[in-house]
Amino acid sequence: MKTEINLDIWKRKSHFEFFSAMDEPFYGLTVEMDVTQAYKKTKELKTSFFIYYLYATLKTINELPAFKLRIDNGKVFQHDRIDASSTVLKENETFGFSHIIYHNDYAIFEEAVKQEIARVQQTDTLLTKDDYGDNIIHFSAVPWVNFTSLTHARGFKYPDSSPKVSIGKMIDKNNRKFFNVALFAHHGLVDGIDMGRFFDLFQNILNE
Repeated sequence: MKTEINLDIWKRKSHFEFFSAMDEPFYGLTVEMDVTQAYKKTKELKTSFFIYYLYATLKTINELPAFKLRIDNGKVFQHDRIDASSTVLKENETFGFSHIIYHNDYAIFEEAVKQEIARVQQTDTLLTKDDYGDNIIHFSAVPWVNFTSLTHARGFKYPDSSPKVSIGKMIDKNNRKFFNVALFAHHGLVDGIDMGRFFDLFQNILNE
Protein backbone atom coordinates (compact mmCIF):
# COMPACT_ATOMS: atom_id res chain seq x y z
CA MET A 1 0.00 0.00 0.00
CA LYS A 2 1.10 3.56 -0.66
CA THR A 3 -0.25 7.04 -0.03
CA GLU A 4 0.22 10.01 -2.35
CA ILE A 5 1.90 13.09 -0.89
CA ASN A 6 0.11 16.38 -1.58
CA LEU A 7 2.95 18.36 -3.12
CA ASP A 8 1.09 21.67 -2.81
CA ILE A 9 1.30 21.57 0.99
CA TRP A 10 4.41 19.40 1.38
CA LYS A 11 7.18 21.19 3.28
CA ARG A 12 9.73 19.75 0.82
CA LYS A 13 7.99 20.86 -2.36
CA SER A 14 10.70 23.33 -3.44
CA HIS A 15 13.49 20.91 -2.51
CA PHE A 16 11.80 18.12 -4.46
CA GLU A 17 11.38 20.29 -7.55
CA PHE A 18 14.95 21.61 -7.36
CA PHE A 19 16.73 18.28 -7.03
CA SER A 20 14.38 16.35 -9.31
CA ALA A 21 15.39 18.63 -12.17
CA MET A 22 19.03 17.51 -11.91
CA ASP A 23 20.61 14.90 -14.17
CA GLU A 24 21.99 13.17 -11.07
CA PRO A 25 19.78 13.79 -8.02
CA PHE A 26 21.39 11.02 -5.96
CA TYR A 27 24.07 11.69 -3.37
CA GLY A 28 25.80 9.39 -0.93
CA LEU A 29 27.77 8.98 2.26
CA THR A 30 30.06 6.19 3.46
CA VAL A 31 30.20 5.62 7.21
CA GLU A 32 32.03 3.12 9.41
CA MET A 33 29.73 1.09 11.68
CA ASP A 34 30.61 -0.94 14.76
CA VAL A 35 29.25 -4.47 14.28
CA THR A 36 30.86 -6.13 17.31
CA GLN A 37 27.56 -6.86 19.06
CA ALA A 38 25.72 -7.74 15.85
CA TYR A 39 28.36 -10.28 14.83
CA LYS A 40 28.32 -11.79 18.34
CA LYS A 41 24.54 -12.09 18.21
CA THR A 42 24.64 -13.95 14.87
CA LYS A 43 26.91 -16.53 16.47
CA GLU A 44 24.50 -16.91 19.38
CA LEU A 45 21.54 -17.26 17.02
CA LYS A 46 23.51 -19.52 14.65
CA THR A 47 22.36 -17.36 11.76
CA SER A 48 23.94 -15.77 8.70
CA PHE A 49 25.72 -12.48 9.32
CA PHE A 50 24.60 -11.31 5.86
CA ILE A 51 20.95 -12.07 6.56
CA TYR A 52 21.20 -10.41 9.95
CA TYR A 53 22.64 -7.14 8.70
CA LEU A 54 20.23 -7.09 5.76
CA TYR A 55 17.42 -7.43 8.30
CA ALA A 56 18.91 -4.62 10.40
CA THR A 57 19.13 -2.44 7.29
CA LEU A 58 15.50 -3.00 6.33
CA LYS A 59 14.33 -2.53 9.91
CA THR A 60 16.09 0.83 9.94
CA ILE A 61 14.67 1.88 6.56
CA ASN A 62 11.14 0.92 7.59
CA GLU A 63 11.30 3.08 10.71
CA LEU A 64 12.33 6.24 8.82
CA PRO A 65 9.57 7.89 6.71
CA ALA A 66 11.95 9.75 4.35
CA PHE A 67 13.36 6.45 3.08
CA LYS A 68 9.88 5.12 2.32
CA LEU A 69 9.15 7.86 -0.23
CA ARG A 70 9.23 7.09 -3.96
CA ILE A 71 8.62 9.10 -7.12
CA ASP A 72 6.21 7.77 -9.72
CA ASN A 73 5.44 9.85 -12.84
CA GLY A 74 6.33 13.07 -11.07
CA LYS A 75 4.22 12.28 -8.02
CA VAL A 76 5.56 11.34 -4.57
CA PHE A 77 4.19 8.38 -2.65
CA GLN A 78 4.77 7.11 0.89
CA HIS A 79 4.94 3.30 1.01
CA ASP A 80 3.76 1.29 4.00
CA ARG A 81 6.59 -1.24 3.70
CA ILE A 82 9.97 -1.26 2.03
CA ASP A 83 11.58 -4.50 0.82
CA ALA A 84 14.97 -5.14 -0.78
CA SER A 85 16.42 -6.16 -4.10
CA SER A 86 19.75 -7.60 -3.05
CA THR A 87 22.50 -8.98 -5.20
CA VAL A 88 22.92 -12.74 -4.79
CA LEU A 89 26.19 -14.44 -5.77
CA LYS A 90 25.86 -17.52 -7.96
CA GLU A 91 28.11 -20.56 -8.28
CA ASN A 92 29.59 -19.24 -11.55
CA GLU A 93 30.56 -15.97 -9.79
CA THR A 94 27.93 -13.88 -11.54
CA PHE A 95 25.01 -12.51 -9.56
CA GLY A 96 21.27 -11.99 -9.83
CA PHE A 97 18.87 -9.47 -8.34
CA SER A 98 16.62 -10.93 -5.66
CA HIS A 99 13.35 -9.64 -4.24
CA ILE A 100 13.38 -9.97 -0.47
CA ILE A 101 10.22 -9.15 1.47
CA TYR A 102 10.74 -7.47 4.83
CA HIS A 103 9.16 -8.99 7.93
CA ASN A 104 9.71 -7.66 11.44
CA ASP A 105 9.89 -11.20 12.83
CA TYR A 106 13.50 -12.24 12.26
CA ALA A 107 12.80 -15.99 12.06
CA ILE A 108 10.22 -15.45 9.29
CA PHE A 109 12.53 -13.03 7.49
CA GLU A 110 15.50 -15.40 7.72
CA GLU A 111 13.60 -18.30 6.18
CA ALA A 112 12.23 -16.10 3.39
CA VAL A 113 15.74 -14.84 2.53
CA LYS A 114 17.11 -18.38 2.41
CA GLN A 115 14.35 -19.42 0.01
CA GLU A 116 14.89 -16.36 -2.19
CA ILE A 117 18.65 -16.88 -2.33
CA ALA A 118 18.09 -20.49 -3.39
CA ARG A 119 15.66 -19.36 -6.10
CA VAL A 120 18.02 -16.74 -7.53
CA GLN A 121 20.97 -19.14 -7.53
CA GLN A 122 19.00 -21.44 -9.85
CA THR A 123 18.52 -18.70 -12.46
CA ASP A 124 20.87 -17.74 -15.28
CA THR A 125 19.94 -14.06 -15.70
CA LEU A 126 20.61 -10.82 -13.86
CA LEU A 127 16.94 -9.85 -13.61
CA THR A 128 15.30 -12.88 -12.05
CA LYS A 129 11.68 -11.66 -12.12
CA ASP A 130 9.56 -9.36 -14.24
CA ASP A 131 8.65 -6.69 -11.69
CA TYR A 132 10.41 -5.74 -8.47
CA GLY A 133 8.17 -2.76 -7.70
CA ASP A 134 9.56 0.52 -6.42
CA ASN A 135 8.98 -0.09 -2.71
CA ILE A 136 12.50 -1.50 -2.46
CA ILE A 137 16.03 -0.52 -1.63
CA HIS A 138 18.86 -1.65 -3.88
CA PHE A 139 21.18 -3.62 -1.60
CA SER A 140 24.59 -5.13 -2.20
CA ALA A 141 27.29 -6.73 -0.10
CA VAL A 142 30.96 -6.32 -1.07
CA PRO A 143 32.56 -8.53 1.59
CA TRP A 144 35.88 -8.72 -0.28
CA VAL A 145 36.71 -5.00 -0.02
CA ASN A 146 36.97 -2.60 2.91
CA PHE A 147 35.91 0.33 0.73
CA THR A 148 35.92 3.91 1.97
CA SER A 149 33.89 5.29 -0.94
CA LEU A 150 31.68 3.84 -3.64
CA THR A 151 29.80 4.79 -6.81
CA HIS A 152 26.97 3.11 -8.69
CA ALA A 153 26.26 2.43 -12.34
CA ARG A 154 23.32 4.67 -13.21
CA GLY A 155 21.12 5.07 -16.26
CA PHE A 156 19.94 8.66 -15.97
CA LYS A 157 17.07 8.10 -18.42
CA TYR A 158 15.61 5.41 -16.16
CA PRO A 159 13.35 6.88 -13.44
CA ASP A 160 14.74 5.78 -10.09
CA SER A 161 14.21 7.02 -6.56
CA SER A 162 15.06 3.90 -4.53
CA PRO A 163 17.81 4.28 -1.91
CA LYS A 164 20.93 2.16 -2.37
CA VAL A 165 22.84 0.50 0.46
CA SER A 166 26.19 -1.28 0.05
CA ILE A 167 28.11 -2.95 2.86
CA GLY A 168 31.81 -3.73 2.75
CA LYS A 169 34.27 -6.16 4.30
CA MET A 170 34.21 -6.64 8.06
CA ILE A 171 37.52 -5.78 9.70
CA ASP A 172 38.97 -6.10 13.20
CA LYS A 173 40.27 -3.00 14.87
CA ASN A 174 41.13 -2.42 18.56
CA ASN A 175 39.43 -5.70 19.51
CA ARG A 176 36.19 -4.64 17.84
CA LYS A 177 34.58 -5.39 14.48
CA PHE A 178 33.57 -2.81 11.87
CA PHE A 179 32.31 -2.51 8.34
CA ASN A 180 31.69 0.47 6.08
CA VAL A 181 28.22 1.30 4.80
CA ALA A 182 27.60 3.36 1.65
CA LEU A 183 24.15 4.92 1.50
CA PHE A 184 22.81 6.72 -1.57
CA ALA A 185 19.46 8.51 -1.77
CA HIS A 186 17.50 10.88 -4.01
CA HIS A 187 18.04 14.40 -2.67
CA GLY A 188 14.53 15.38 -3.67
CA LEU A 189 13.30 13.00 -0.95
CA VAL A 190 16.14 12.61 1.54
CA ASP A 191 18.33 15.27 3.19
CA GLY A 192 21.46 15.09 5.29
CA ILE A 193 19.46 15.09 8.51
CA ASP A 194 17.69 11.94 7.28
CA MET A 195 21.03 10.35 6.43
CA GLY A 196 22.18 11.08 9.97
CA ARG A 197 19.05 9.47 11.38
CA PHE A 198 19.65 6.38 9.27
CA PHE A 199 23.19 5.83 10.49
CA ASP A 200 22.32 6.56 14.13
CA LEU A 201 19.35 4.20 14.13
CA PHE A 202 21.22 1.53 12.16
CA GLN A 203 24.00 1.59 14.74
CA ASN A 204 21.46 1.30 17.57
CA ILE A 205 19.79 -1.69 15.93
CA LEU A 206 23.17 -3.35 15.31
CA ASN A 207 23.94 -2.87 19.01
CA GLU A 208 20.78 -4.65 20.18
